[in-house]
Amino acid sequence: MKVSVQAVAVWGKIAPSHSITAIMITDDQQTIVTGSQEGQICLWNLSSELKISSKEILFGHTASVTCLAKARE
Repeated sequence: MKVSVQAVAVWGKIAPSHSITAIMITDDQQTIVTGSQEGQICLWNLSSELKISSKEILFGHTASVTCLAKARE
């Protein structure tokens, strides 16, 4: 059974070009991490004024990124 997941845009007038399937924010609340249906992980800067800008896109997954987790020291 194939499950369809709706994409959600959480900023700006134009949604990112990838379909977001997972989202989390770092403990310092300065970076948002998104996983995409296309297998990308994207890092976004979050300013104190709540403005979001792209930081990095990580490629390599061959399937959708449906879960993100933080590692602790």
